[in-house]
Amino acid sequence: MRKEIDMGNDGVFPLVLKFAIPAMIAQAVNVLYCIIDRMFIGNIPIVGDLALAGVGICGPIVTLLSSFGTLVGVGGSILMAMHLGTRNKIMADKVLANSFVMLLVFSVILTTGFLLVKNPLLMAFGATDVTFVYANTYMTIYAAGTCFALLAVGLNSFITCQGFAATAMITVLVGAVTNIALDYIFVIVIGWGVAGAAWATVISQILSCSYALYFLLFSKRARVRITFKGYCLKTMKRIATFGLSPFIITASDSVIIIFMNAMLKQYAPPAEADMFIASMTIVQSFLLLITGPMLGITVGTQAIISYNYGAGNMERIRKTVRYVLILCLVFTSTMFAIGQTVPHIFVGIFTKDPQYAELSIWGIKIFTLGLIPLAINYTIVDGLTALGRTKTALALSLFRKTIYFVCVAFLPIVYGAKSAFFAEPICNFLGVIIYVTVFCLTFKKHLNKRSNQLFYEQ
Repeated sequence: MRKEIDMGNDGVFPLVLKFAIPAMIAQAVNVLYCIIDRMFIGNIPIVGDLALAGVGICGPIVTLLSSFGTLVGVGGSILMAMHLGTRNKIMADKVLANSFVMLLVFSVILTTGFLLVKNPLLMAFGATDVTFVYANTYMTIYAAGTCFALLAVGLNSFITCQGFAATAMITVLVGAVTNIALDYIFVIVIGWGVAGAAWATVISQILSCSYALYFLLFSKRARVRITFKGYCLKTMKRIATFGLSPFIITASDSVIIIFMNAMLKQYAPPAEADMFIASMTIVQSFLLLITGPMLGITVGTQAIISYNYGAGNMERIRKTVRYVLILCLVFTSTMFAIGQTVPHIFVGIFTKDPQYAELSIWGIKIFTLGLIPLAINYTIVDGLTALGRTKTALALSLFRKTIYFVCVAFLPIVYGAKSAFFAEPICNFLGVIIYVTVFCLTFKKHLNKRSNQLFYEQ
C-alpha cells in the first residue's frame, strides 16, 4: 500500500521533487499541446502563416480567460493548504465549496461577456482584415468551452494541494493526449483547419474537467471533496485575495502580449505586420516552454510552503524555497543554452518561410537573454504568495509588468517594431534587483511574525 504524503514530516527535498516534477511535466505537456495546435495550424497548406498569425492573436485572450481559473484555483488551494496544516478540515471543506461556485459564476460571466464584444476586441488586439477570419473562427468555438477550461485549471490546484500531484498531472495528460490526437484528425485528416484545432481544444478541456470533477466529488482518496454548503462571501473574498497576485501575473502577461501584437501591427511595415505577429507567436510559444514548466515548479510546490506555514514549520519553508530556486535555476540555465544555440530547430516546426524563420530565431535569442533572473523572480513571487504575502507579491509583479509595458509602448516608437522584442530581457534584469531586495527585507520578518503568533496562541 502506497504511503500517503505527509507535507509536515517527509524529507523536504524528496517532497519538493514529488510535487515539482509531476506539476512540471503537467505544465510542459499543457504547453506542448498549445504549441502543437499552432504547429498544425502553421502548416496548413497555402494559408498556414496567416492562420498562425490569427490564432496568435487568440492565444493571450485564451490565457486571459483561463487566468480567472488561476485566481480561484491558486488562491483557494493556498488557503485550503493552510487550513489543512492547522488540521481544520471544516474550513478546508468550506474553501473548496466556495471556490467551486466562484468558478461556475466566472464561467457564465466570461462566456457571455466575451461573445458580446468578440469582434471589436479581436480587431483592437491585432487582427487584420486578412487574419480576422481565422481569429474569429477559433475564438467563437473556444468560447463555447470556457466553462470547462476554467474548471479544469481551477480544480486541478485543489488536487495538488492535497498531496496528489501525480493525479493532477494525469488530469492534464488526459486532455493533452486527446488534444494532440484530435488536432491530427480534425486539422490534417478531415481538413477543418483552424476550426478543427479549436474543437480539439474544447473537447480535451471537457475530458480534463470531467476527470478533476470525478476525483473531487467521488474519489475516496481525496481528503477534501466538493460539498454544496457553507457558502460565504467572506470566504470568497479571502480566496480572491490569495489568488489576486497569480491572477494579475497571468492576466497581465496576456494583456501585454495583446498590446505587443497591437504595437507590432501599428509600427511594423504594412506589408510585414502579419509576419511580425506570427513570429512573435512563435517566440512566445518557445517562452511558454520555459515559463510553463517553471510555473509547475513554483506553483506546484506552494502547497508545501502553505501547509508548513499553517503548521508553523519555518525551517521546512526555508528549505523548500531554497530547493525550488535551485530547480528553477538549473532548468532556466538549460533552456537558455538551447535558446541561444539551436532555436532554428524549434522555429522549423512552425514555418518554412525564410523571412518568418529568420525573425523568429533572432527573437528567441533576444527573449532568452533574461532567463536566469526570471527564475529568481518566479521563485520569490510564488513563494511570497504561498506565505500569504499577496500584497507584496502583487506589488513586485506589477513593478515588472510596468517596465515591460513601458518598453513595449515606447521602444517601437523610437527604434521600430523589432525593438519590442527587447522588452522581455530588460524587465527581467531590472525586476530581479527589486525582487531580491524586497525578499531579503520581508521573508525572515514574515516567518518570525508567524512563529510569535503561534507561540502566543499556545
